[in-house]
Amino acid sequence: MTKKTLILVLLALGLGGFVYFHEIRGATQREEARENQQQIFSFTENDVQAITVKTPKLTVSLERNAQADNPKWLLKSPVSEPANDAIVSYLMDLLVAGKSEASPKMARTFTTPANQVAEFGLDKPQATININLKNQKTHQLILGKPDFNNQFVYAQADPSTQPNGNVNVLLVSTNFQNAVNRELSEWKQPVPLDKVEPQSTPNLP
Repeated sequence: MTKKTLILVLLALGLGGFVYFHEIRGATQREEARENQQQIFSFTENDVQAITVKTPKLTVSLERNAQADNPKWLLKSPVSEPANDAIVSYLMDLLVAGKSEASPKMARTFTTPANQVAEFGLDKPQATININLKNQKTHQLILGKPDFNNQFVYAQADPSTQPNGNVNVLLVSTNFQNAVNRELSEWKQPVPLDKVEPQSTPNLP
């Protein structure tokens, strides 16, 4: 085999290896990454009748407005008044379209002994979301603490203990903690600007 032929063979092998790892194996890995993202819940927004969001500072109960579409949601507790539809819709989008995320260092769903959930902040959650559907079924999402690099939040969806004593833990978007850790004023429907009473100007000497 001449030197020129050897070089051509080595180039062909190198090109073949590049095509295999980049196109074939890379495509397989990308497909596996997509499959590693699983839907948290299977219900739709229209299936939801009521939501309760409980954090260490506040518990808010919301119910779909049966009388009108504006507002679509009503605050039922701790006050009774129209809710901020934009805020509720943001949370609803996460619940309906939310996925448990794939992580390069951790599977999107993993199991752990039930007595070790404290390591993930699930024994004293930052928030618990209870969802009531129109068909009387209920779901629950528990949000624990963020992971080590604050990319995801540990969570449990409809938590239950398996026969072997383990529980499933998810990695979900940090958008969930942004959606639920709010002041009561944020859950209320904003007052239109044309109805805000102007503040009186104090009399100056």
